[in-house]
Amino acid sequence: MTDYIENEFAKFWIKKDILYLVYKNGISLDQPAAIKVVEDRLLLQKGKAFLIFCDLRGLKSVDKGARNYFAGEGGVLIKAIALLVKTPLTSAISGFFIKANRPTFKIEKFTKEADALEYLNLIS
Repeated sequence: MTDYIENEFAKFWIKKDILYLVYKNGISLDQPAAIKVVEDRLLLQKGKAFLIFCDLRGLKSVDKGARNYFAGEGGVLIKAIALLVKTPLTSAISGFFIKANRPTFKIEKFTKEADALEYLNLIS
């Protein structure tokens, strides 16, 4: 059983019914990268919807094609996402995604990991 996946963009694992997705430092995402991230996430999920803790702190940029993919067909099997941001850049990226792309799943951004996990646990 696969319980951990790593690719050139991120690391993924499941712990206590939450899927953790942590982007690597300095990563720029375009649509092909977004497709790879979603493919690996879905491989780990094995057809089951999950709450997702997504650590964006390593992201450098996300282009429009990637944002559109994540909000559309890449948003399958997501119950809710808690985005962990640290810098003004990752906060701006996530805020822009939430407002411009209007994903169909619940999504909130946080600056503290404990707050993000509390949000997900309240939803479950």
